[in-house]
Amino acid sequence: MWVLAGLLLLNLLGVAVIAAPQVPCYFIFGDSLVDNGNNNRIASIARANYRPYGIDFPQGPTGRFCNGKTTVDVISRLLGFDNYIPPYSNVSGRDILTGVNYASAAAGIREETGQQLGARFSMSRQVENYRTTVQQVVRILGSEDSAANYLNKCIYSVGMGSNDYLNNYFMPLYYSSSRQYTPEQYADVLIQQYTQQLRSLYNYGARKVAVIGVGQVGCSPSELAMFSANGSTCVARINNAIELFNNKIRSLVEDFNKNLSGAKFTYINGFGIFRDVLQNARSNGFTVTNRGCCGVGRNNGQITCLPLQTPCPNRKQYIFWDAFHPTEAFNEIFGRRSYSCQSSSDAHPFDIKHLAQQ
Repeated sequence: MWVLAGLLLLNLLGVAVIAAPQVPCYFIFGDSLVDNGNNNRIASIARANYRPYGIDFPQGPTGRFCNGKTTVDVISRLLGFDNYIPPYSNVSGRDILTGVNYASAAAGIREETGQQLGARFSMSRQVENYRTTVQQVVRILGSEDSAANYLNKCIYSVGMGSNDYLNNYFMPLYYSSSRQYTPEQYADVLIQQYTQQLRSLYNYGARKVAVIGVGQVGCSPSELAMFSANGSTCVARINNAIELFNNKIRSLVEDFNKNLSGAKFTYINGFGIFRDVLQNARSNGFTVTNRGCCGVGRNNGQITCLPLQTPCPNRKQYIFWDAFHPTEAFNEIFGRRSYSCQSSSDAHPFDIKHLAQQ
């Protein structure tokens, strides 16, 4: 009673009452959709640590491939974290206890994916970096049991596969995968490797894992510029191939929950959320759905934003920031729907809010 009265008094006096995060830490794995600086210091073309990237972000250009917040920035705030989860490249000491972002632009499930863009941290490498972090957590907390009990309560989000299509399968001048495999076979090859990578995370303490499906890559300005006759109709052969892969992720999640002790995996339907936002663009505040806010060429889809390029002024009305990556406005919607379902199809078996409560 006295505690409630005290909190009420603090609120009446205008003193902020800071709630604890819903989970102790948040670990992030992925590609340029959520990279927040890990590629800044490596020999890669896939970097975004220059203007106009970060034009709407408080810290300016950080390495985020966006004008502002990414989806995981939105999710981290919804989970109750005061600060954004730091990149692996600049975090050390006890700061790792609130989580780490391992994501790397151009990274894929397959090791060769994205190699034409230079250095990157593949999913397997990100898992290795996480293993290093786990060893540090063991040292900080004093024992493997203490570390395991701590990590079991954390949220993990993994979003991989976009580049395995964008910068591998549908890039035949650089990669032979489309000549080696049918779309169905390629989805099988990807899921076999992805299964091993996700199982490694489980073996090193991950229990509450949100696996984010690949979005509609065939609707990005880059693919529209190359393959769409009218520059606005999504490329069906790309999206159809991605749907094959996403269906297998959902089955993988169900299998892990059934067969791995304590596993609480969930599938975030990135493809479906993107499709819904695109189909209802105007009601979501978007007037431009097929071109980047900045970039070069048809649909602003030939390359990413040029250094110091002036972007569109009405960024909240654009789904895409550049040739490949969504705007902060889209990321806000995607992050909110990942955290708390707007539709029953947004997540299976539960959204991230309910995953945190497991």
